[in-house]
Amino acid sequence: MKKRSDFLFIEKEDQTYTLSMTPELQDDIGTVGFVEFTMGDEIKKDDTILSLEASKTVLELESPIAGKVVEHNDSLISEPALLNSSKPEENWIVKLKDIDEDVFNQLENA
Repeated sequence: MKKRSDFLFIEKEDQTYTLSMTPELQDDIGTVGFVEFTMGDEIKKDDTILSLEASKTVLELESPIAGKVVEHNDSLISEPALLNSSKPEENWIVKLKDIDEDVFNQLENA
């Protein structure tokens, strides 16, 4: 199941929730040249999950949901332009678990 909020996709697979940018946001920011993860092991709603510098902007992405961080896409640190990829296996940002299912279900369908 895939939802969206604030130009981010949140995709649920089993008990893991993967956050990635929507194509609209990818187009709006241009080519990403630098990223820095800014969160700990747990994030709250509206916590900054990633700071980035792109050809058109400098931006901090905020999480639309709270949860426990399972994995960061560490490939983005050495290859930040992967965020511009159309391939979901390359452009994801973070994977979460322990999400409030009711909060997830209230998000807009993608």
